[in-house]
Amino acid sequence: MTGLLIAAGLALIVGVGIMLGARLPLRHAAPVATALLLGLAGYAWQGSPGLADKPVAANDSRVKFDEALAKKRSEIGERLTGATKWLVVSDALARKGNTAGAANVLLSGLKEYPDDANIWVGLGNALVAHGNGTLTPAADYAFAQALHFQPDGVSPNYFYGLALAESGQFDRARDVWLKLAARLPEDFELREELIRNVALLNALIERRDAMAQGGPSQGDAPQAGAPQSGNAGP
Repeated sequence: MTGLLIAAGLALIVGVGIMLGARLPLRHAAPVATALLLGLAGYAWQGSPGLADKPVAANDSRVKFDEALAKKRSEIGERLTGATKWLVVSDALARKGNTAGAANVLLSGLKEYPDDANIWVGLGNALVAHGNGTLTPAADYAFAQALHFQPDGVSPNYFYGLALAESGQFDRARDVWLKLAARLPEDFELREELIRNVALLNALIERRDAMAQGGPSQGDAPQAGAPQSGNAGP
């Protein structure tokens, strides 16, 4: 009832304001009052003025920044160049949950360094994060540009494979990582990580294909999701 009384009081104030502000004669008061009464009727019908106040907690839907991913990007690909500043700013925005801002900063960086593969990789990662782990066409294009400028680069191939794996494209991820692992020295720790991830992808692909054919999957297949990025550098 209190809410309805407050609404009625506000309607009265608004009505008087309209009459005085527009300098309407009293004969026009009826249409104004009718419109306000219709509004009050709608509020009384659709609203719930008698309900008690209920505080609502804010929904924090920000994407958590992956520190390990940023560290690995620095270890296997980046070198201190003029383009580094754009990646630093982008990471700072991503840490605050502003994934759109993180991607937009890198787009600005590409205007200054359009052929920098590291910025393209960073943009691909930022767009994947903005899409909650989905390899969108824009993210796929960013990785494709990184591979265009560094076809055999470790960082573009590694992170493209990771994005493919996390989005469920296991076959393509396996192909990318197998080719990358074949080019790395045997004593590289990253190569060992890639081999482990490829083995996991093979198990996931086998399980997926078995389920698609309606047959039982092997009992010893690992219960795991997409491969995760490690912290080891080359």
